Amino acid sequence: MKPTSFWAAPILSVLFFGVFVGVWHFSTQQTLGEVTVDPEYAALIGAQAATGGQSAMPGPLDVGAKLWEHIRDPFYDRGTNDKGIGTQLIYSIGRVLIGFALAALVAIPLGFVIGMSPLIYKALDPFIQVLKPISPLAWMPLALYTIKDSDISAVFVIFICSLWPMLVNTAFGVASVRKDWLNVARTLEVSPLRTAFQVILPAAAPTIMTGMRISVGIAWLVIVAAEMLVGGTGIGYFVWNEWNNLSITNIISAILLIGLVGMMLDTMLAQLARAVTYKE
Repeated sequence: MKPTSFWAAPILSVLFFGVFVGVWHFSTQQTLGEVTVDPEYAALIGAQAATGGQSAMPGPLDVGAKLWEHIRDPFYDRGTNDKGIGTQLIYSIGRVLIGFALAALVAIPLGFVIGMSPLIYKALDPFIQVLKPISPLAWMPLALYTIKDSDISAVFVIFICSLWPMLVNTAFGVASVRKDWLNVARTLEVSPLRTAFQVILPAAAPTIMTGMRISVGIAWLVIVAAEMLVGGTGIGYFVWNEWNNLSITNIISAILLIGLVGMMLDTMLAQLARAVTYKE
């Protein structure tokens, strides 16, 4: 296959983005003439928008202006329900990082033990297979009832959803370490602790990092829904609050920022994964 230019993909991305923005802009243009719509829908989105005087869906220029407004003052605080979007993102990122770190502290050592011992793997596998498919949000009522704190309950949900991908990938990575390398370490009479840190951990690190990338992606997905349930602060609560205010422009702005933050979290872990990947 003929190699493509370095700039081909970025130029194509810009072209796709331009087409998307153009379609978005023309599809949200003001409609001329009166439009008859369902009365309940008119009550929901406003009479002016319902009669065609103004589109209920903001255009790209509206969203761009609102994004610039958020970027100019991201950390304002005008009360419980009126905080800057930067403040809301910091709350969400903090919850994700705390829940993710606690899950890593549990999942990686436990995955190590499961991967090194077939007996423990067989004993724990039924519990893992039953608990792993449970939606993290299903734990929320139980967490709120037992913990009685909405912030800690949201962190607990992040902990639960981050746990399983890291645990399973760590166990798989440790169990997949080449037997030849373990036999060489045994022949050289390397201690079990040194074998774990200098042979098994480096060999399993790429698989462990893959599990961590999956976990942080799921955690960032779940925090938005969790914060819609617990309320108070966070980008999920911001989206829900703006829906109650019927501010579609703010909702689209928040959706774009959620995507950007998710991409940044994944990129950071991808860089870390490249750093621990070895070439045979």
